[in-house]
Amino acid sequence: MSIQDISKDDVMAIYPKVAEIIADALGCDEEEVQPDSSLINDLDAESIDFLDIVFRLEREFKVKIPRGKAIEEARGELSEEEFEQGGIVTDAGVAKLRTFLSEVPADRIKTPLKAAEIPKLFTTETFCKMVIREQQAGA
Repeated sequence: MSIQDISKDDVMAIYPKVAEIIADALGCDEEEVQPDSSLINDLDAESIDFLDIVFRLEREFKVKIPRGKAIEEARGELSEEEFEQGGIVTDAGVAKLRTFLSEVPADRIKTPLKAAEIPKLFTTETFCKMVIREQQAGA
């Protein structure tokens, strides 16, 4: 399943519901939840909120989103050592992230990038794509 299989239309088809779920989980206005909003930097989400959002998305869209799946998918065929060394994402890893998280403005993916900071890159659209990938995988 490649990222290119997900069109803007696919994303926009579920985006309103995903935005509603994220706004509800974070207690913010839906208008604040934009496709390119960083859940952590723009919407003040914390890692515990990600669990809540994923749980709500799974329930709403009847999919299972395994924990850590986004990072694993972003890594692609790179081994953990090729993707990250000493907690810092390698150049090859950053290139993979830029491709996988194509919805994230490239200037947000700066080097050196700490692996622990990858979730800060996740946007509303990232969560839309997670749902769509799981729907496609289960189809």
